Amino acid sequence: MAALAGAIAVQQILAGICYPIAKYGLAYIDPLTFAFYRFILSSCLLLAITRFVRREPPVERRDWWRLALLGALVIPGNQTLFLIGQSLTGAGHGAFLFSTTPVWIFVLAIIHLKERPGWRRTLGIFIAGAGVLSIMWSGIADFGFDYLLGDLIIFVSVIAWAYYTILGTPVVRKYGAIRTTAYALAIGSALYLPVGLFSAWRFDYSRPGLWAWGSVVYMAVALSIIVYVIWYWLLRHMEASRAAVFQNIQPLIAASVAYIFLGEPLSSAFVVGGLVVIAGVVLTEL
Repeated sequence: MAALAGAIAVQQILAGICYPIAKYGLAYIDPLTFAFYRFILSSCLLLAITRFVRREPPVERRDWWRLALLGALVIPGNQTLFLIGQSLTGAGHGAFLFSTTPVWIFVLAIIHLKERPGWRRTLGIFIAGAGVLSIMWSGIADFGFDYLLGDLIIFVSVIAWAYYTILGTPVVRKYGAIRTTAYALAIGSALYLPVGLFSAWRFDYSRPGLWAWGSVVYMAVALSIIVYVIWYWLLRHMEASRAAVFQNIQPLIAASVAYIFLGEPLSSAFVVGGLVVIAGVVLTEL
């Protein structure tokens, strides 16, 4: 339990602070180029790490298509579609739509993994989700038909992440978190390579400075390696619907970091919504 609690804390903190860090880097590097270097760096590092990890059992031939599907879901399906959708919609819409991820994982876990969560976990998940929604409805998101296409694209990316979680659960329990994440990211990066290379070739490298490239390194190492590996490691020891509810904490961490380091204000609605989120998470884990 202590290891699980520590892993969850590290994962949520690193994932939460990635939003303001990525926001800084994307101000100087276009999203597709940013994603290209992030994916290539994280894939190469993870594949190098797998050389020091015990490889038993070897990956069976029939499981390579599962890893290819996970790669397609996490890179083109989730990350790339999110970047495209975010460019076509309002600033707060991506955070709002991703706040529904635990609900979709909860539903898909019941359908595909045959999980049977009790009433307390069900209630806790929806309470935490309601807390996030209350924060978003306080003025962060402005909905309308002008943003419909971008919102739909982001919604598809959310479903892709939910399926990446659900379909990856049996694979990671068989081959481990590091190998599963490494192979999935490498295959997904290969699928993204034509788009990334074209964008990187046309990019003006005179704009970004050292700190902007540092944000790329952080996203590659902290998010794509550490957070993703911990996420799959948690799924080896926890039910997917239980692990997913902790993702509702990320907006609280991101907003707190933005308040401390970027001076962005915190509204009373945010404080109340944050308390509701924490209450839902606590109820789920009782």
